Amino acid sequence: MKNSKALKLLAKIQDDLSRNGIITNTLVADLQDLRPYAVEDKNPLLAKTIRLTFEHIEANQTFAIAIPDDEPIEGIEFTAASEEVDAKESLAYLLSLFADPDKKSNALDLREYCNALIAYAEEN
Repeated sequence: MKNSKALKLLAKIQDDLSRNGIITNTLVADLQDLRPYAVEDKNPLLAKTIRLTFEHIEANQTFAIAIPDDEPIEGIEFTAASEEVDAKESLAYLLSLFADPDKKSNALDLREYCNALIAYAEEN
């Protein structure tokens, strides 16, 4: 994000999450306030991901999307230790992506989150 007000709001959201966990109504309101900055930056992927995130949190009262897996290393198979999602950790990671959405690896992970949020909504 390019706007200093957006970065301050993002820092507040991250701090609130770190201190208090997922407080649905506050988090949803703050994300709704953050989204116009992504629109202003002309970043449709970020704007959509923010919208899907606050809609998901509002509907489910938590964040049920796992951190995207890293690309597997060729010839090595990894198994997940647990299928449970650490909502706070995953959301904290997603929020960290918001700060620099133009970085290639961040954009790829934002796209993964976006797809996962859409798939989750369709399943539930």
